[in-house]
Amino acid sequence: MEINEKRYDKMKYRRCGTSGLKLPLMSLGLWYNFGEVNDYENCKAIIIEAFNNGITHFDLANNYGPPPGSAEKTFGRVLKEGLMKYRNELIISTKAGFWCWNGPYGDGGSRKYLMASIDRSLENLGLPYVDIFYHHRFDPDTDLRETMLALRDIVLSGKALYVGLSNYGSEDLKRAHAILEELHVPFVITQPSYSMLNRWTEYDHLLDVEFDQLHRGTITFSALEQGLLSNKYIDGIPEDSRAKNKFLHFLTTEDVTDDVVSSLKKLDVVAKARHQTISQMALAWVLRDPRVTSTLIGVRTMAQLHENLKALEHLEFSKEELDEIEYALK
Repeated sequence: MEINEKRYDKMKYRRCGTSGLKLPLMSLGLWYNFGEVNDYENCKAIIIEAFNNGITHFDLANNYGPPPGSAEKTFGRVLKEGLMKYRNELIISTKAGFWCWNGPYGDGGSRKYLMASIDRSLENLGLPYVDIFYHHRFDPDTDLRETMLALRDIVLSGKALYVGLSNYGSEDLKRAHAILEELHVPFVITQPSYSMLNRWTEYDHLLDVEFDQLHRGTITFSALEQGLLSNKYIDGIPEDSRAKNKFLHFLTTEDVTDDVVSSLKKLDVVAKARHQTISQMALAWVLRDPRVTSTLIGVRTMAQLHENLKALEHLEFSKEELDEIEYALK
């Protein structure tokens, strides 16, 4: 395992609100390409290459794979085979909230589920603690205080340094934050989806709440809309694309409409003028707001990783470029 001594030369880092925790502008998400069904050596190579380029944050969840839990086991194996030497340079997160195992205690926000999940995740990872433990989604069927108390006790037990909240709207975030403040829990970050095509955080004023009011960080996911925001779909749907993957339901061939292809062609004109691909411009667009601490990238090839990293070379947008992007998306 060769580690680049100059790994911090190019990457930039932003602070999670007013906390002492900093994250790289790009973090590696292990949602779907790092499971038991994937080639381990390729997974390992991508993780090491990400670290060699200054990506210190690796984001997991109890149900990432496939099958659920296997992404944590993959990352745990990489740690065991040499990356553990650099544990103090890594920010490792995991989550619980969506379905992970059968029965009434494998989903939601109950104390039972969260306590069982953190223990299972730590076993999978081969770690005594994670840096950030998230509740993965707001659970309307569980009293919010029960969920927040479980997060507190996970920190107090030494199994997580910080907590985060994922897929929470701004009003639920404010309610959760009030409880966590009362309980003196180190809540530092939220994780919403956000892209050119997915603007719910803007309509929800989430960044205004999370950063300006609560002074916490935000890490976004799905900046590329499962790969839709790329040059891949301009001339049709490739056979190896996510849209053709029968096991994935987040992006299907029906999503690649004539209107979407038309928008992609217009976005490509703007991107080329910036000397970027559509994917690079889409990542830069999410990071244009300094209140966004980091954005998660999910890659399955080394080429994709390198393409995404190049987006960091040009993050600034002129007003004209932003207007052209809005026009392309109409």
